[in-house]
Amino acid sequence: MPNPFHLAIPVEELQETRHFYNSTLGFKEGRSSDHWVDLDFFGHQLVLHLSPGQNRISENPVDGKSVPVPHFGLVLDWEDWHLFKDKLIAAKIDFVIEPYIRFAGQTGEQATMFFYDPSGNALEIKAFKDPSQLFQA
Repeated sequence: MPNPFHLAIPVEELQETRHFYNSTLGFKEGRSSDHWVDLDFFGHQLVLHLSPGQNRISENPVDGKSVPVPHFGLVLDWEDWHLFKDKLIAAKIDFVIEPYIRFAGQTGEQATMFFYDPSGNALEIKAFKDPSQLFQA
């Protein structure tokens, strides 16, 4: 794996959002305080910072769908994406954009899904059928 990234995001309410990432998504917790929580986000460091009123989401049209902006996420292996998708469906996640395959049979074929955490942060989890096509036009 390349060097892990560090991402700090604002959250409206720390305990509910912490529970979502820990219990619903299954991310292990690291250090924490009354105002922030470190999480193991697929080997990367995601930090939830209590910052009420900081989330402002707009939308951008992509493939006839309204993609939330800003959003963050990760590119998983194809098989891992499908396992994670099944976990989220079993947890009854309310998807902003239901899991689907973009560019099926074409260059850049990818699986993607979007959902919000309880604080309104938008996440996209995706996978490429051929990971070498991540940056191909």
